[in-house]
Amino acid sequence: MDLASEALITSMLAKLRPADGLLGEEGADVASKSGVTWVIDPIDGTVNYLYGLPGWNVSIGAQIDGQSVAGVVYVPAFAGGTIWSATRGGGAFVAINNGQPQKIKVNNPIELSHALLATGFSYSSETRREQGAKFAKLIPEVRDIRRFGAAAVDLCFVAQGAVDGFFEIGLKPWDLAAGGLIATEAGATLSNLSGDSADESFTIAAGPYLHANLLKLLN
Repeated sequence: MDLASEALITSMLAKLRPADGLLGEEGADVASKSGVTWVIDPIDGTVNYLYGLPGWNVSIGAQIDGQSVAGVVYVPAFAGGTIWSATRGGGAFVAINNGQPQKIKVNNPIELSHALLATGFSYSSETRREQGAKFAKLIPEVRDIRRFGAAAVDLCFVAQGAVDGFFEIGLKPWDLAAGGLIATEAGATLSNLSGDSADESFTIAAGPYLHANLLKLLN
């Protein structure tokens, strides 16, 4: 289903935007002639899909020079169908059960002791051990941790204030392209542990006040 979803999305984009590039988790890799590249996670949270859990989603971001300018995350099995979306400089929105899009924003400021955080774990045992050490530092200091099983949804939950922050090691460009833009357009700060752009080494997303305190604790 991952492969079929990516094939459907890329075939439609190739017809509608033939000069644009494509980058997908399942192997799509087409160089851009227009300057725009579509970054696709055809099913984010594949294990959720396999087990019939609701967190799986389709995530699509449009990037120019590696920077996301538009993004959408669609969760068919949550609240009658949920769509988060954002454009650079245009804010972030959520539409539930075919309703009208509503503007969303992060929770800020949030004290570390009151923070509800989301996280996910890589399938790599080495990466899990590394993140487990970070998890052990955080868990005594925060309200609680949630594990939904799909990074794009975690980032969107930060955006709408359903959780206060998110952290994970090992995220790929297709994990961040849409959800990262949605989170930042809702007011989140998104970075790695050095304060640079979020990347495979680490991703932290939270309102500016909580983000600063998470960086202090995790470094």
